[in-house]
Amino acid sequence: MNTSWLIAVDGSVPSLKVIDYILTEAASRVTPPQLLLVNVQAPLSSDITRFIDEKVVADFHREAGEAALAQARQKLDAAGLAYSAHIMIGEAAPTLVEMAKDKGCNLIVMGAHGFGSVVGLFMGSVTTKVIQLSTVPVLVVK
Repeated sequence: MNTSWLIAVDGSVPSLKVIDYILTEAASRVTPPQLLLVNVQAPLSSDITRFIDEKVVADFHREAGEAALAQARQKLDAAGLAYSAHIMIGEAAPTLVEMAKDKGCNLIVMGAHGFGSVVGLFMGSVTTKVIQLSTVPVLVVK
């Protein structure tokens, strides 16, 4: 069975802890999992995009996504782990879940954020929503 993990990365400290976990976990496996690094950029409001060239908007999303993925990529490159990097545009939780489904991922791995409500004390709202929407296991690294 091919093991494929979607790793949600937003450039935050919790998402970089995910990469540290992945490095440890992958080292303990005979065959490392296929890794898909995914950053989801929120779409810009139509109030903004109607005044800006489409290419400028695409460049903005690409540059922001690359910046968010940069440290994760450096860590994986240094460890010699193969991965593919993806920058998506949309609402984070459903976009991550849909990509995991489309790519046949066995697991979604993401960091926990401590913001907001009582649930948010342990997990961020995106993490909570991914758990609710996903049909594959979600591993939250704290």
